[in-house]
Amino acid sequence: VQLQASGGGLVQVGDSLKLHCAASGLTFGPSGMAWFRQAPGKEREFVAGFTWTNGNPRYAESAKGRFIISRDNAKNTVDLQMNSLKPEDTAVYYCAADRDGYGGTGRRAYEYWGQGTQVTVSS
Repeated sequence: VQLQASGGGLVQVGDSLKLHCAASGLTFGPSGMAWFRQAPGKEREFVAGFTWTNGNPRYAESAKGRFIISRDNAKNTVDLQMNSLKPEDTAVYYCAADRDGYGGTGRRAYEYWGQGTQVTVSS
Protein backbone atom coordinates (compact mmCIF):
# COMPACT_ATOMS: atom_id res chain seq x y z
CA VAL A 1 0.00 0.00 0.00
CA GLN A 2 1.34 3.41 -0.94
CA LEU A 3 0.13 6.94 -0.44
CA GLN A 4 1.77 9.49 -2.68
CA ALA A 5 1.32 13.12 -1.64
CA SER A 6 2.20 16.09 -3.80
CA GLY A 7 1.48 19.78 -4.26
CA GLY A 8 3.41 21.43 -1.46
CA GLY A 9 5.63 24.43 -1.96
CA LEU A 10 6.70 27.89 -0.86
CA VAL A 11 3.98 30.53 -1.02
CA GLN A 12 3.20 33.97 0.33
CA VAL A 13 0.67 34.85 2.99
CA GLY A 14 -2.81 34.79 1.50
CA ASP A 15 -1.89 32.47 -1.35
CA SER A 16 -3.49 29.13 -2.14
CA LEU A 17 -2.15 25.62 -2.62
CA LYS A 18 -3.76 22.36 -3.52
CA LEU A 19 -2.38 19.14 -2.12
CA HIS A 20 -3.06 15.83 -3.79
CA CYS A 21 -2.76 12.30 -2.47
CA ALA A 22 -3.13 9.13 -4.48
CA ALA A 23 -3.49 5.73 -2.83
CA SER A 24 -2.50 2.47 -4.46
CA GLY A 25 -2.53 -1.13 -3.37
CA LEU A 26 -5.78 -0.89 -1.43
CA THR A 27 -9.10 0.86 -1.97
CA PHE A 28 -10.13 2.99 0.99
CA GLY A 29 -13.66 3.83 2.00
CA PRO A 30 -15.19 7.29 1.46
CA SER A 31 -14.30 8.44 4.97
CA GLY A 32 -11.04 6.55 5.24
CA MET A 33 -8.62 9.22 4.03
CA ALA A 34 -7.54 12.41 5.73
CA TRP A 35 -4.86 15.07 5.98
CA PHE A 36 -2.61 15.75 8.94
CA ARG A 37 0.28 18.16 9.38
CA GLN A 38 3.33 18.48 11.55
CA ALA A 39 5.12 21.72 12.23
CA PRO A 40 8.69 21.78 13.56
CA GLY A 41 8.78 20.88 17.23
CA LYS A 42 5.08 20.04 17.33
CA GLU A 43 3.04 16.89 17.24
CA ARG A 44 1.31 15.72 14.12
CA GLU A 45 -2.23 17.09 14.09
CA PHE A 46 -5.43 16.44 12.22
CA VAL A 47 -6.31 18.97 9.53
CA ALA A 48 -9.22 17.56 7.53
CA GLY A 49 -11.04 14.33 6.91
CA PHE A 50 -14.51 12.89 6.60
CA THR A 51 -17.18 11.91 9.07
CA TRP A 52 -17.77 8.19 9.02
CA THR A 53 -21.49 8.41 9.76
CA ASN A 54 -22.46 10.61 6.83
CA GLY A 55 -19.31 11.19 4.79
CA ASN A 56 -19.34 14.93 5.39
CA PRO A 57 -16.04 16.76 5.60
CA ARG A 58 -14.71 17.64 9.00
CA TYR A 59 -11.98 20.14 9.77
CA ALA A 60 -9.71 21.25 12.53
CA GLU A 61 -10.65 24.69 13.86
CA SER A 62 -7.55 26.13 12.24
CA ALA A 63 -8.70 24.92 8.82
CA LYS A 64 -12.38 25.79 8.92
CA GLY A 65 -13.41 28.34 6.33
CA ARG A 66 -10.08 28.21 4.53
CA PHE A 67 -9.39 24.58 3.58
CA ILE A 68 -11.53 22.23 1.54
CA ILE A 69 -11.04 18.49 1.45
CA SER A 70 -12.37 16.46 -1.43
CA ARG A 71 -12.36 12.81 -2.29
CA ASP A 72 -12.49 10.91 -5.55
CA ASN A 73 -13.58 7.44 -4.54
CA ALA A 74 -13.22 6.04 -8.04
CA LYS A 75 -9.59 7.18 -8.27
CA ASN A 76 -8.79 6.52 -4.60
CA THR A 77 -7.48 10.04 -4.14
CA VAL A 78 -7.95 12.88 -1.69
CA ASP A 79 -7.18 16.55 -2.22
CA LEU A 80 -6.80 19.46 0.14
CA GLN A 81 -7.45 22.93 -1.24
CA MET A 82 -5.81 25.44 1.08
CA ASN A 83 -6.77 29.10 0.75
CA SER A 84 -5.77 32.25 2.61
CA LEU A 85 -2.64 30.58 3.85
CA LYS A 86 -0.96 31.88 6.98
CA PRO A 87 2.58 31.49 8.33
CA GLU A 88 1.21 29.16 11.00
CA ASP A 89 0.12 26.78 8.26
CA THR A 90 3.78 26.04 7.60
CA ALA A 91 4.29 22.31 8.16
CA VAL A 92 4.83 19.00 6.52
CA TYR A 93 1.45 17.76 5.36
CA TYR A 94 0.68 14.05 5.37
CA CYS A 95 -2.17 12.16 3.85
CA ALA A 96 -3.37 9.21 5.85
CA ALA A 97 -5.63 6.25 5.19
CA ASP A 98 -7.61 3.97 7.44
CA ARG A 99 -7.89 0.38 6.25
CA ASP A 100 -11.27 -0.04 7.96
CA GLY A 101 -12.66 3.13 6.41
CA TYR A 102 -13.78 4.84 9.61
CA GLY A 103 -11.21 7.60 9.71
CA GLY A 104 -11.49 10.11 12.52
CA THR A 105 -9.32 12.84 13.95
CA GLY A 106 -6.82 10.73 15.83
CA ARG A 107 -3.54 9.61 14.33
CA ARG A 108 -3.91 6.09 15.64
CA ALA A 109 -6.98 5.51 13.47
CA TYR A 110 -4.81 5.53 10.36
CA GLU A 111 -2.53 2.66 9.41
CA TYR A 112 -1.08 4.12 6.24
CA TRP A 113 0.77 7.38 5.76
CA GLY A 114 2.19 9.23 2.79
CA GLN A 115 5.71 10.56 2.74
CA GLY A 116 4.66 14.14 3.48
CA THR A 117 4.85 17.28 1.43
CA GLN A 118 6.32 20.53 2.73
CA VAL A 119 4.18 23.65 2.81
CA THR A 120 5.95 26.88 3.69
CA VAL A 121 4.06 30.13 3.99
CA SER A 122 6.29 33.17 3.96
CA SER A 123 5.33 36.54 5.37
